[in-house]
Amino acid sequence: MTGTLALYETGSHAVVRTRRASDDADVALTGLYTANYGKLVRIAALLLDDVGLSEEVVQDAYIKVHAAWGRLRDQRAAEAYLRTAVVNLSRSRMRRRQVAQKHAPKPMPDAESAEQGAMDALDRDRVLAALRSLPRRQQECLVLRYYGDLSEAQIAEAMGISAGAVKSHASRGMSALRERLEETA
Repeated sequence: MTGTLALYETGSHAVVRTRRASDDADVALTGLYTANYGKLVRIAALLLDDVGLSEEVVQDAYIKVHAAWGRLRDQRAAEAYLRTAVVNLSRSRMRRRQVAQKHAPKPMPDAESAEQGAMDALDRDRVLAALRSLPRRQQECLVLRYYGDLSEAQIAEAMGISAGAVKSHASRGMSALRERLEETA
């Protein structure tokens, strides 16, 4: 196992121990987890529409970053790497879900409930439905921008596209979202 030698003083004598690279990853990722876990889960939840699955995706992203820690060129960019991993893992889960839904048996229609819930829930459902009807890239741009509170540069990095493409997708997405919401109003 490779690592660096560290000198620890214990009382009247010094002890030399090997510090593993994974110890550095553990410390760094603990800080990243504390600072970013909630935001990453929200981003994944909006992309996947499933909080439980979103938590799994974010955990998987942290595991991937931990495993790749020694290979990261710039360990200060681990937060951006995490966001990119979350977006990519969300895409992968969505593809799997779509294939499973395509081949799943048709469920029996549910009966309408007597109570429809509060107006806030209806408005939220309308916005989410309109958001999900957008093309995938537009949807991702809007979620990362307005729910993830990321800059254009951060979005471009997370999605693997140029900043100009982010602007284009976001602009088209907002226009289409407005139209869809006006249609359903």
